[in-house]
Amino acid sequence: MVTREHSNPTGAEERLRELGIKLPAPPEPFGTYAEAVQTGHLLFLTGMLPTEGRVAKFVGRVGAVLDVEAGRKAAYLAALNVLAVAKEHLGSLDKVSRIVRLGVSVATSGDVRDQPKVADGASDLLQDVFGENKNPCRSVYGVASLPLGTPVLLDVIFEVSN
Repeated sequence: MVTREHSNPTGAEERLRELGIKLPAPPEPFGTYAEAVQTGHLLFLTGMLPTEGRVAKFVGRVGAVLDVEAGRKAAYLAALNVLAVAKEHLGSLDKVSRIVRLGVSVATSGDVRDQPKVADGASDLLQDVFGENKNPCRSVYGVASLPLGTPVLLDVIFEVSN
């Protein structure tokens, strides 16, 4: 089990090695858009899904097909894809000076109210890699459906250094 620290004196790349995390290949767009756009010191990442290659690894809504734990795992995988795309764009995750915003959409059915617990699957990974001092503000939404039938979609904004 990984323990969280209040700060991350080592860089994000070193933390990935310490945690034994190997990033997947960055996902390719499923349409006509850029997965990452940088303007000034901000890097915007498009809606990241829990996919491997061109395949959704989690399909279904939380509360219908999937339970909260499966939703957390889907959010974690989507966050791995966030890191892979950011690293591809920046060359190194050590250039991330802050996670500004994390938006999490969770496809749910019925009266599901555990969207924040699902979102923690992504938040926990980002905190483990970048440190608590770089935690973002976060918005979590319950939605009826998401692309490819996935249960989670992440939108992330990073502040980056040159």
